[in-house]
Amino acid sequence: MRKQSARTAALILCILSYLLVGAAVFDALESEAESSRKRLLDQKRSEFRRKYGFSAEDYRELERLALQAEPHRAGRQWKFAGSFYFAITVITTIGYGHAAPGTDSGKVFCMFYALLGIPLTLVTFQSLGERLNTLVRRLLLAAKRCLGLRRPRVSTENMVVAGLLVCAATLALGAATFAHFEGWTFFHAYYYCFITLTTIGFGDFVALQSDEALQRKPPYVAFSFLYILLGLTVIGAFLNLVVLRFLAASTDAPERAARLLRLGAPEGRGPSQACRPARPKAPISISYRIHQLEKWARDNLGFSPPTSPRAVGFRAGRSLVRRKSI
Repeated sequence: MRKQSARTAALILCILSYLLVGAAVFDALESEAESSRKRLLDQKRSEFRRKYGFSAEDYRELERLALQAEPHRAGRQWKFAGSFYFAITVITTIGYGHAAPGTDSGKVFCMFYALLGIPLTLVTFQSLGERLNTLVRRLLLAAKRCLGLRRPRVSTENMVVAGLLVCAATLALGAATFAHFEGWTFFHAYYYCFITLTTIGFGDFVALQSDEALQRKPPYVAFSFLYILLGLTVIGAFLNLVVLRFLAASTDAPERAARLLRLGAPEGRGPSQACRPARPKAPISISYRIHQLEKWARDNLGFSPPTSPRAVGFRAGRSLVRRKSI
């Protein structure tokens, strides 16, 4: 219990430190640029008011009209294609902000729709991610066998590297496509794909918002929807691997391995199975169990079984006891 509390406190400190570092870096990178943009905007506003003789109230009214007209510049947002796009951003928690319900009934339905849709989506992507990771593991295993390895084994590190490459390829494919259709630079398109597929969804770049693409470009619309859904599966599967690897590295897996080695039982066997009476071939069974446990320790995230004198002595003593019982 104390170890778990200490681990939780350490994670909280890490998060706070990470936030402080991020705040300092963003402050250094963005603060001066923001001030420059504000000075330029104030200058342009003053020139515009002098040129056309707008009062301060007239200019504020013009700004409000421009902000209200911005969503309509991209075409109809609440026909079926646009509504489907909005529904995707709701249940996947992307939330670009490019469109939002304008009626009270729409807001109420959106809340209930998200309440059920978000958990359903998380479970679905979790299941799809597991299937995808299983497929990648089998492909890596087949590739190692084709290379002639006698005892091929796919470690978690192999899976993480493969997942990283698949994610990079997915982002690059989407970036090339969106750069072509949206007229963005490749970097901005790559940034859009990353922000979308990690469900951050700033909304500074949103696809399908120019030239009434939602109504005029059905193939591009279909690609965008499929890319978001499949890309979320790929990125989710990779993040799953990273999180599981981190959790396994920070939990008590080495202690669990030592405990199982002292018991002489591989993982998955309960106490009743570990304490069953010895069979006639006990020495062979003991060596087989030790071999299985060492194999388990190698396969589970690189942990090594303990070789302390106490553990070795315990195993040897247990082996002698079983020989005497025979």
